Amino acid sequence: MPYYIYKIHSPLKNLEMLSTHASFKEASGAVKELRASSNPAEGATLRMIFADNELQAEDLLSQVRPPEPMVGDDY
Repeated sequence: MPYYIYKIHSPLKNLEMLSTHASFKEASGAVKELRASSNPAEGATLRMIFADNELQAEDLLSQVRPPEPMVGDDY
């Protein structure tokens, strides 16, 4: 399965696929370079995701996840 790198534009959460990589090391290096050269004032987020295909990657990035409990929180 490939690694996909996406730019997520706020506030509408539009997804823009930037690249695909075969290995984690390749993808990690690429996303780190993109983050270092990006403009924070632009309001976009860069994310790397591991998925079977582009459709699954976009589905996973679009899902709303509940916040994880803080360490020490009682249930």
